[in-house]
Amino acid sequence: MCREAGDCQPLSRRFITFRMKDVDKQARLAEKLRENLRRRKAQAREAKAEAAGEGLNRSAQD
Repeated sequence: MCREAGDCQPLSRRFITFRMKDVDKQARLAEKLRENLRRRKAQAREAKAEAAGEGLNRSAQD
């Protein structure tokens, strides 16, 4: 019935271990998503600032 020594745990213990790994994975993915969102927002702010800076330079040249 058990394939390996680690597989001989009660079903409930295996389920709890699986759920904890799943929750840990979800937490890591959520943090990566927030990190990515912060980085993309910063890039958008930089691009907007550069575009505003170019607009000021053009009006000064005209």
